Amino acid sequence: MIQETITISESTIFSSSNNWEEIIADKDFVAVFLSDVLEEYIQKQRWFGGKSSQLKYIELSEYFKIQQDGEIYFGLILEVNFVEAFYHHYFLPIAFVADESISKENRILPIKLKNTTGYIVDAMHIEGFRKVAYERISSALPVDKTPVQYHKTEGFNFPTYKSSRLMGVEQSNTSIIYNDAFILKFFRRIYTDKNPDYEMSRFLSNTKEFKHTPLYLGSINIIDSDNINVTIGLMQKLVPNNGDAWEYFLKEIHKIYQTIDSKNISYKNLPDVEMFKRVKISEVPPQIIDWIGLNLLSKVKKLAQRTAEMHIALGSEFADTSFTPTRFNGDYTVWLKNRLTYQFQNRLHLAENNLHKLEGDSLQLAKEFLERKNEIRKRLVNFDWTKLKGERIRIHGDYHLGQVLVQDDDFCILDFEGEPESTIRDRKVKQPPLKDVAGLFRSFHYAIYSTIFNHQNEYKKTQEELFKYGELLYKYMVSIFLDTYIETTKNANLHIGYRNERIFLLKYCLLEKAIYELGYELNSRPKWTIIPLKGIANILNS
Repeated sequence: MIQETITISESTIFSSSNNWEEIIADKDFVAVFLSDVLEEYIQKQRWFGGKSSQLKYIELSEYFKIQQDGEIYFGLILEVNFVEAFYHHYFLPIAFVADESISKENRILPIKLKNTTGYIVDAMHIEGFRKVAYERISSALPVDKTPVQYHKTEGFNFPTYKSSRLMGVEQSNTSIIYNDAFILKFFRRIYTDKNPDYEMSRFLSNTKEFKHTPLYLGSINIIDSDNINVTIGLMQKLVPNNGDAWEYFLKEIHKIYQTIDSKNISYKNLPDVEMFKRVKISEVPPQIIDWIGLNLLSKVKKLAQRTAEMHIALGSEFADTSFTPTRFNGDYTVWLKNRLTYQFQNRLHLAENNLHKLEGDSLQLAKEFLERKNEIRKRLVNFDWTKLKGERIRIHGDYHLGQVLVQDDDFCILDFEGEPESTIRDRKVKQPPLKDVAGLFRSFHYAIYSTIFNHQNEYKKTQEELFKYGELLYKYMVSIFLDTYIETTKNANLHIGYRNERIFLLKYCLLEKAIYELGYELNSRPKWTIIPLKGIANILNS
């Protein structure tokens, strides 16, 4: 094979004597593509998660064909190695286009193949690729033993392909909407195992018929060179919705803060509630109802019910061992303590190195955080599994208001990939379901403080006064949620522990979550550091 580089219209074009179908066999092409071209291209992509690290080199880990009726696309699994001595795997499907007008923004490399000049582009932006992916899933056989395995839900018949478009709002994945009825999520960051989102979605909607998550309809998996099943794509039914719960709660909480001014509500006239005390809506004092209103509290109650039902479904399997409930034990405790002490040490260093970015209450709370480090470390290590009687199950793992869609007066739960910082193995560890609950509570806390920061100039009260109202609102949201959640799980015999155990686990998980959040805020939004720091202080002082 002879390679040459020629210049046409001031663009450098790689030339190969191979056909497109054999391009990966051209070692010179692979070398140029990986080192000279992809390093620059990949770092500009929204889905690339290594922007804060220094890229060292890229290797082609796996490749496979996504094809139908002579139409061929390549799926590449790229191993991106970093100077800091770690690596990520990414999925990039590529296409060859000769048409000058196609996908100008997504061109990766100008190339001449035999007698045809064109471009290699990210295939996601080519309708032909999107159509092939849809038709391969919709025509999948019940058993597929080929290296690229397409799967569809038994008994479901996909309609004929009509249209496809990129969803276009995601950071870490790329989703395609088909016929305005289905959504195929392609995972960009790839793990050498089945993706938890695929496993959980298929289990919840197909095995347990849980109605409040998008219906699983199909998937694309590959069998890699180590014979490991790796998830590439997840097909689900598109859920009609009114946006996510995060935006919904922000709007509702803003109204609640406006009510303080419009009704001239005095904080000292508002009855307090004990943290984690179970409260029914009918038991909420009239002064609180007059301030908060019934709408938000009813939504919190409904969200508690759906969360409990999700956990009940996840905790009711006895045939599939990856979903069978289990008890607390020494192995889990060692795993938990090692993970959290490492994370905590990382956050201490971050806090020490970023104190100069903080001011006011944030700076004061950060100093207290550092002063009380031994107390916090002791709390993390003080996890005595022998006193815990509840069950551990597979959980959502990254549960917050942004992972929940609003459907009029109901909710739909999605995105089961797990915590972004965790390894794929850690994401599948069975955990107390109250860890998800704590994640949602932290999200409530965030929504309250975000509202204060985003609208502060519109309110008459000082920031310190607004914080006081916010903490009270948070306690009532938690109390309403817990009452419904505990009652629903108890009635279904999902054992989440007795009262003291539940409170211990909630405090433990809230502390863990707030410490986790601290890293993000110190790195990205120092002004918002007060939110996780306030959460940590609340737990330490309770």
